[in-house]
Amino acid sequence: MGRELLLPGPLAVLRRLVTMASEGSFWRVTLMSLVRILLGAVCGLALGTLLAAVTACFSPLDDLLMPLLTLIRSTPVASFILLILIWVGRDILPSVIVLLMTTPVVWENVSAGVRNTDPLLLEMARVYQFGLGRTLRLVYVPAIMPHFLSACQTALGLAWKAGVAAEVLTVPRLSIGKQLYESKLYLETVDLFAWTVVVILLSLILERLLSAAIGRFRKGGRG
Repeated sequence: MGRELLLPGPLAVLRRLVTMASEGSFWRVTLMSLVRILLGAVCGLALGTLLAAVTACFSPLDDLLMPLLTLIRSTPVASFILLILIWVGRDILPSVIVLLMTTPVVWENVSAGVRNTDPLLLEMARVYQFGLGRTLRLVYVPAIMPHFLSACQTALGLAWKAGVAAEVLTVPRLSIGKQLYESKLYLETVDLFAWTVVVILLSLILERLLSAAIGRFRKGGRG
């Protein structure tokens, strides 16, 4: 019993995982954490792309907002969690944290795509009098897309880690972070290891799904 309290064996953790998976509450907790984190990630992708587009059009705005980008990237996640908890409820805070962590990644990558757009293609678009929509579709989007897809992969891993960390510190209802916190609090080491395995497995599954989606998208683009 004492050894299991400090370092449970793989079989004990596996048995606990099987037991957890047979309970409806396990799936509700897992689904709610996924929804919170993916919601923040999607919002971060949208906001980062929007900021990149706006700052590409107005370079003074880029200079103005760059210190904010640096501040967000250099501030520890735990500090953001404790500060933002003052203003927003704990149930929505993980989504807000994920939004904050993913937006700079997307912003920076998409901005790089805009800056690296082939000037000859832009000149050709001007010569042939492409409209804004056509220039975006035929010139900017192909140039930006590799950077955007790379940002998606980086942002997803960051979002998952930051989201779970925010849940552990704020213990929202129906969250994996709450289960991790309570397992540690009540010295339920087998549960702590089991939920940690769940976090790792979900992270791997999400990364594989995203990689597969990106691979199919690139194949479709080449086709």
